[in-house]
Amino acid sequence: MMTNLLGALESVRAIAPYVPGKPIEELAREVGLRPQDIVKLASNENPLGMPPDARVAAVESLAEGARYPDGNAFALRNALAQRLSVPAEWITVGSGSNDLLEMAAAAMLAPGRSCVYSQYSFAVYPLATQVRGARGVVVPAREYGHDLDAMAAAIKADTALVYVANPNNPTGTFLDPAQVESFLERVPSHVGVVLDEAYNEYLPPSLRFDAMQWVRRFPNLLITRTFSKAYGLAGLRVGYGVAQPEWTGLLNRVRMPFNVSAPAQAAACAAIADDDFLQRSYDLNRTELAALGVGLREMGLEFVPSHANFLLVRIGPKAAQVYRALLAAGVIVRPVANYDLPDFLRVSVGLPHENARFLAALRAALAALAAT
Repeated sequence: MMTNLLGALESVRAIAPYVPGKPIEELAREVGLRPQDIVKLASNENPLGMPPDARVAAVESLAEGARYPDGNAFALRNALAQRLSVPAEWITVGSGSNDLLEMAAAAMLAPGRSCVYSQYSFAVYPLATQVRGARGVVVPAREYGHDLDAMAAAIKADTALVYVANPNNPTGTFLDPAQVESFLERVPSHVGVVLDEAYNEYLPPSLRFDAMQWVRRFPNLLITRTFSKAYGLAGLRVGYGVAQPEWTGLLNRVRMPFNVSAPAQAAACAAIADDDFLQRSYDLNRTELAALGVGLREMGLEFVPSHANFLLVRIGPKAAQVYRALLAAGVIVRPVANYDLPDFLRVSVGLPHENARFLAALRAALAALAAT
């Protein structure tokens, strides 16, 4: 018999929990394959793994594993401050950038307030909004990306927060810096803007922009980034936000104590210094993103041009069947029906042999469906 457990909020009961990419171990149990025979291209992880120096630093930090980590992340914040040329006091650390997205919602949203975000944008935005009892305003996408003019128009008297992702997940679309700057100029100063740049390091040099200029200019702007993608630290959960003191003061009021572990802080400090690993991650991604595109075009499949480390591929009405066929072949990709994209699958960029395995399995799955 169902009970209203401790008077749980209806806004919480209405939430569909976030569903991550299927773990390798889970699929191994389901289909009887060895974990080492499974290719996971579902969670936009770095196929090169952790930077070697970051791994060493994380292991060495375990010598003090009985003690709490530095709750203020002094070393990490100062390393980031030097890297970004901003005051260390403008940096807030989190358990992945997701943590910062949640902190922003906790600081700004409540019943009677609204939050604006785009259709086909990261699932955490509506989840963070719903759990605070705020009203989510979903702005229709333009060519699978953000329509910033429409988002600016959607800001009303009750709007407290806006989420913008650049590049965007799960579509991979990119907003030109001039568009973003124009948007920031139109947002009322009392409305918080979160610019989610989780995939920033995958942008080609011609598209990169020093977004810290915007932080200096717009006190209502919070930029979030992560070590989970190009830096290869997804399993350690460490990210950060950059904003002026009013934002950081709010974030630190809602931030959980000791929210980033000592191994994560140590690994992130080492990763920041490893420019060679970051360049290799970027180079591999550009090469293999192009290779995936060639293979998909040969199959006559459309995909959204990506500025991140994944591709959103249009499979058609049988996308769910193709997903299951890929699982049976030991290849994990990401279904995105929960993003209102039921005809698509998202595939992360892997190592060359992993991408080749995916393309072969996809080709076989499509051929089998065509024959039925």
